[in-house]
Amino acid sequence: MRFIKTTDENFEASFRGLLERGEVFSPEVWRLVEEIVGAVASRGDEALFHYTRRFDGVEMTPGAVRCTDDEIEEAAAEVPEGDRSLLERAARRIEAFHRRQVPGGWMEDEGGGTILGQITVPLGRVGVYTPGGLAAYPSTVLMAAIPARVAGVGEVILCSPLREGRLNPLVAAAARIAGVDGIYKVGGAQAVAAMAFGTESVPRVDKIVGPGNAYVAAAKKAVFGHAAIDMVAGPSEVLVIGDGTVPPVFAAADLLAQAEHDERASAVLLTPDESYGRAVMGEVERLLGVMARREIAHRSLASYGAVIVTRDLREAVELANRFAPEHLELQTAAPEALLPAVRNAGAVFLGPYTPETLGDYLAGPNHILPTSGTARFFSALGVYDFVKRISVLSFSEASFERHGPDAERFAVLEGLEGHAAAVRVRREAKNTLTKRPA
Repeated sequence: MRFIKTTDENFEASFRGLLERGEVFSPEVWRLVEEIVGAVASRGDEALFHYTRRFDGVEMTPGAVRCTDDEIEEAAAEVPEGDRSLLERAARRIEAFHRRQVPGGWMEDEGGGTILGQITVPLGRVGVYTPGGLAAYPSTVLMAAIPARVAGVGEVILCSPLREGRLNPLVAAAARIAGVDGIYKVGGAQAVAAMAFGTESVPRVDKIVGPGNAYVAAAKKAVFGHAAIDMVAGPSEVLVIGDGTVPPVFAAADLLAQAEHDERASAVLLTPDESYGRAVMGEVERLLGVMARREIAHRSLASYGAVIVTRDLREAVELANRFAPEHLELQTAAPEALLPAVRNAGAVFLGPYTPETLGDYLAGPNHILPTSGTARFFSALGVYDFVKRISVLSFSEASFERHGPDAERFAVLEGLEGHAAAVRVRREAKNTLTKRPA
């Protein structure tokens, strides 16, 4: 890990290097993804099956794409009862949290015959993408599907690739618990394209959510506009602000928890206490030596890890807002006091006993979070991502007479005579409309 100070002459250059973390789609990735998306959009199942055979080594036929109920039950039955109970406990907490997010509509009578309002309508069909095989994440199935269900989405489907010809048991169990309507045995960019455009075997969805590798992320970006997406997510990341009052091993363990995800993951500590920063680095080295994924974590820390010594906690929060981390941990004596100054973060974890791991699995808030600095303008996935807001307007004749001339003039100012005429014909027809026979 790099050890730098905000008082260093070249600090800004060093910090900008950290800000540029995250997956950058290479030309090779884009070329292949564009090929796949275009082929699936134009040739449907034929292309979907071709790329499934090419990349996953699985022969697929139209009748075998969707898992049967027996296949799902058989796979889910392999999950031990204790682990299934764990998934159910997590699901209950996730559902309880997201039920607090359900948006309501409103209607307001302004008086004088004008009524304005907004209604919220759930999406019709949502597609969840989740990796399969050894990289399966049942927690992500719960985090993606449960908010959609809470929002009232009509149908939730899931695409997950097979590994060794089998559906991952944990994915199957989580899908059952979360109320997923159908599981499709395809993955990669071809699955994203299939959900965005629809094929003979995979239905078209209104929105695609869930994480994946660089090809999946690029495919989501490529199909945006044909279907909505949650976000284009990059490697995981954590930024810890510590004031020296929390044991260094806590911060070190949390930094490594993100570094083990991916060699492009980012783990940063900000502290005004230089000795504390060095102590955390020492604990990182100690813990790294006994990690099963130490090679991945080592490469992550070497490229995107840092300990930054700040002038004070205020400067630490300012830098955190510039970094806009996926996970922000406030490991300080009074973390609540720093919270009002936080502007950019996917999720904030307060105090020494709120590790990011809790948020990943069963705290309740969503763990599908913005990465790579996109917390500046994206939020965690939630119920609000699965509804549309529709404006409602109602003007009486009297209200129309009061506001119509202004609207007509606005249309004239913009050179839209047809718009102006839509008001004018109503004004000219007023007597006819009001005197029509009973």
